[in-house]
Amino acid sequence: MSVSFSPDIRTIASGSIDSTVRIWEVTTGRNIKALTGHTDLLTSVSFSPDGSTLASGSRFGDSTLQLWDVNTGRNIHTLSDHTYWVKSVSFSPDGSILASGAEEKSIRIWDVKTGRIVNTFTGHFGWVECVSFSPDGRTLASGSHDRTVRIWDVKTGRIVNTFTGHFGWVECVSFSPDGSILASGSRDKTVRIWDVKTSRNINILTGHASYVYSVSFSPDGRTLASGGDFNDSTVRIWDVNTGKNIHTLTGHASHVDSVNFSRDGNILAIGGSGTVRLWDPKSGKNIKIFRGHTGSVSCVSFSPDGSILASGSMDGTILLWDISAFETEIHPSAQRQTR
Repeated sequence: MSVSFSPDIRTIASGSIDSTVRIWEVTTGRNIKALTGHTDLLTSVSFSPDGSTLASGSRFGDSTLQLWDVNTGRNIHTLSDHTYWVKSVSFSPDGSILASGAEEKSIRIWDVKTGRIVNTFTGHFGWVECVSFSPDGRTLASGSHDRTVRIWDVKTGRIVNTFTGHFGWVECVSFSPDGSILASGSRDKTVRIWDVKTSRNINILTGHASYVYSVSFSPDGRTLASGGDFNDSTVRIWDVNTGKNIHTLTGHASHVDSVNFSRDGNILAIGGSGTVRLWDPKSGKNIKIFRGHTGSVSCVSFSPDGSILASGSMDGTILLWDISAFETEIHPSAQRQTR
């Protein structure tokens, strides 16, 4: 499951195992629209920066990207050039193009208005697991099963840098807020910090006992959070400059699928085995545990203003939490749907 807030915080989109994309009204929890067209489970949903368009990607039984008009629910484009599982989608900061990575060795760049392929980036020798635009939109980072991270010039499709050093599949990449540093998490149990301009490996962050599935920078770029799989079940907070492991957050009974800082950086939300946990990243203290899901929590997302946290679970529900109250569940906005 995947969830995404609209920029105006009025709606939230969810993609689920039932092959539908649903748009929910945040204040009431009402299901406004059910967008149908995919034929397999959804792997990702993402609003464009202006909130007018929604992108959704699907697994190998479908292998398409769909672009939706948020206001009408109309399918604008079906992007069907991928032949395998769409693993990651990312809008450029200006919303004009969309990047997609899949279980194949290339990356597609799409024109959002026309639905046409603008460019195909080739160079990886393994499946592309993750893609992420830099804050200025000029470059794109990708992580692959070939154990490399590549930085691409978005306009030309040229490989600007190739970061080597991981000994396992690269599962996740994330730019620092100023775009000068990139973090990558791998199945080799490490997080690596890279200087984007020089391609120098600044730090190798070790401590996880198994695969690293998620990395997230704090808003000020000074700290980084990383989440491990079920053989590790920890989140580690790192000092980006020194590489020091500041805190190790324990208590999750299984793998950590998602880590997300609040906009002010004062709260770190973590989704895992049926619970959502809020942590103070500075002290490493567990602030609150939200219980309500009956299945693994696969994604957590803060609203743009940081007042609400959404959690999506394999139990088929989305729960919205009032962060200011900590203990108030605003609305179980997505009850299990049968079609």
